[in-house]
Amino acid sequence: MVTTTDLAPTPAPAFDTLLAPEDLRLIDAYWRAANYIAVGQMYLYDNPLLREPLTLAHIKPLLLGHWGTTPGQNFIYTHLNRVIGKYDLDMFYVCGPGHGGPAVVAGTYLEGTYSEVYPAISQDEEGLRRLFRQFSFPGGISSHAGPQTPGSIHEGGELGYSLSHAFGAVFDNPDLLVACVIGDGEAETGPLATAWHANKFLDPATDGAVLPILHLNGYKISNPTVLARITPEELDQLLRGYGWTPYYVEGHEPALMHQAMAAALDAAVENILAIQHNARIQTDPTRPRWPLLVLRSPKGWTGPKEVDGLANEGTFRAHQVPLAVSADAPAAHLAQLEDWLRSYRPEELFDAAGRLLPELAELAPRGNRRMGANPHANGGLLLRPLLLPDFADYAVDVPSPGTVEASDTGTVGKFLRDVVARNSEPRNFRIFGPDETLSNKLGAVFEATNRQWDAATAPHDEFLATSGSVVEMLSEHQCEGWLEGYLLTGRHGLFNSYEAFIHIVDSMFNQHAKWLKTTLEIPWRRNIASLNYLLTSTVWRQDHNGFTHQDPGFIDHVVNKKASVVRVYLPPDANCLLSVMDHCLRSRHYVNVIVAAKHPAPQWLSMDAAIRHCTQGIGIWPWASSDAGQEPDAVMACCGDVPTLETLAAVSILREHLPELKIRVVNVVDLLRLQRNTEHPHGLSDADYDALFTRNKPVVFAFHGYPWLVHRLTYNRANNPHMHVRGYKEEGTITTAFDMTVLNELDRFHLVMDVLDRVPRLGNRGAHLKQLLQDKLVAHKQYIYRYGQDMPEIRDWQWAGRGEA
Repeated sequence: MVTTTDLAPTPAPAFDTLLAPEDLRLIDAYWRAANYIAVGQMYLYDNPLLREPLTLAHIKPLLLGHWGTTPGQNFIYTHLNRVIGKYDLDMFYVCGPGHGGPAVVAGTYLEGTYSEVYPAISQDEEGLRRLFRQFSFPGGISSHAGPQTPGSIHEGGELGYSLSHAFGAVFDNPDLLVACVIGDGEAETGPLATAWHANKFLDPATDGAVLPILHLNGYKISNPTVLARITPEELDQLLRGYGWTPYYVEGHEPALMHQAMAAALDAAVENILAIQHNARIQTDPTRPRWPLLVLRSPKGWTGPKEVDGLANEGTFRAHQVPLAVSADAPAAHLAQLEDWLRSYRPEELFDAAGRLLPELAELAPRGNRRMGANPHANGGLLLRPLLLPDFADYAVDVPSPGTVEASDTGTVGKFLRDVVARNSEPRNFRIFGPDETLSNKLGAVFEATNRQWDAATAPHDEFLATSGSVVEMLSEHQCEGWLEGYLLTGRHGLFNSYEAFIHIVDSMFNQHAKWLKTTLEIPWRRNIASLNYLLTSTVWRQDHNGFTHQDPGFIDHVVNKKASVVRVYLPPDANCLLSVMDHCLRSRHYVNVIVAAKHPAPQWLSMDAAIRHCTQGIGIWPWASSDAGQEPDAVMACCGDVPTLETLAAVSILREHLPELKIRVVNVVDLLRLQRNTEHPHGLSDADYDALFTRNKPVVFAFHGYPWLVHRLTYNRANNPHMHVRGYKEEGTITTAFDMTVLNELDRFHLVMDVLDRVPRLGNRGAHLKQLLQDKLVAHKQYIYRYGQDMPEIRDWQWAGRGEA
């Protein structure tokens, strides 16, 4: 059985006297102060310095928090402070373990940053009282190192993303070193397990460095952790196989552990500095083996050894609150808590006023070198606007609607190429994606940059270099995490992906949206660049890949989040996509989701018309309508590229067979314009909505996604009973492009029949047309099954209307 006494095969250099006796005393005292503050946060409502005997009145009525990871993280934070001072490092701390908030709060309080951003939490006894009371308390702070915590870019409420965020932070930050603490429970998640490969995408010449610190304390909530229970040799082989050089620190005796940690950190930092010197001064292109530190310490280190006769320290029982202390708990627990708190000897740590002793305060770095004050962890402080070309210069010439075809993403790729070029010295913009930049027709960007890649290359490889503005790995988790880290540290970026598989990062999007919402309410946090998604290879053009690739539901997920941070755009053509992309890249503190086509398709609007339409976000297309400013017989609405195409084809059928019918065509680019203005800042007032959709006329709405999303957005509008939405209804297979719309009854024939059903005065004329369309649907099926492609009248259809867009 593997135990905590097993030594890994390659420990760090053993400099037993690296710390002089006085330095060792001070570092241990600083660590004790951090542990005391962490325990106080979980337990104490009053009597913060134990100036009187502890009573139940001094204990919080509800005890919450996670002790198990905290002392180890306090140990790490304390030692990182030492190497920051010794090597003058520009460093901040990413707290990966899920509930490590008490440690990071303790660290930032002791260094003084916490009191600077929250003056009420002062550096004295009253400040300690307030610090303790607020933790996991109504109106206070959570147990994670979240947005409220100075120096944090990572919300630990969900495990798995710490190492991805850390690497995203150091891209294009050559002087930055991020210490990323990874819990051994977190290390079991898929995103974290894949994130070890990020070292193949880091350029030691132009990027900063990440020092992963794998914290093995042996347990999750109640189960052992995998990496703590495999043999040391197997763990070492695993980490070396990922391309790292591991250094090991293991034990439980504080004095020995302090010396071992100091030696390991010095060795790791000097290794990093040597790697960077070798790449930057010696211009050695060899991919380095970056250092990694493994800290094996007891879970709940320095806490109660036993509780109620059961082992606590070093077991899963130390994971959360080790001691239940209340009127209903055993009376001995209160005394045991007091003994635990007094074991840190607070009288040796704080002066009479409750301030950390000056000799201990001197151990913290100064100014922005403090990890809680590092400006990279408040990225809006460093944010520089993108240098953007005029997007109108990339316009598709559209002399009249539908007369030319172009690839929407192919067009915007040329714009992005020049965005990359203008923001490359220094680099301030990156494109992330899971090996789909070319597939998504953004290949023009490779005229200005390469894919960043620091592993081996072969002669037939394309667009690979140690430094580049495109970062691709076949892991949506890594792309999302890298981009989030990049944005959170003050830069700009874009994530391009297949629409169906962006769901892989649903939960990561959740956490980032929550971060944005929360930081809007924190005055000292500065707004960052928006998280921009470009989703293509969409549901309606995945006919060749089949059902597995057909899912437009990410936008349903996105609109669940706060209206203050989410935006969704579905531009119908290339010029609209250019306008939308420019807007999104300029925006701040949003999540912008853009859904666009990549295959050649009809182009509808001139650039001037596209700018007007996208600025409004929704509008009537007079050139496609036949109501001529009168009350329409029906409204045909569309949102998305294929729904727009099918709607216009349906309109052309109605014009041919029922020319007297008054049809109004409404196109939606900004999906959330459909909501009321009281629910979303982009929403329409009732008066403006009714002016577009009427109050009582039938609306046949062709929508890119699941139909019920439109119903959800418009449920409280006057015309809701007359709203009939067609969209994707989970019907798909390998088939033709047009048949995908037929399977889901979004095609032009079904749209026309829907209008016929909603305008009863058409009588027999409508019945005859409906029969003709039903026959067309039969003929369509017969044709595709025989020839494997859509009928010529579908493939060759063109808009025959008149007028200018």
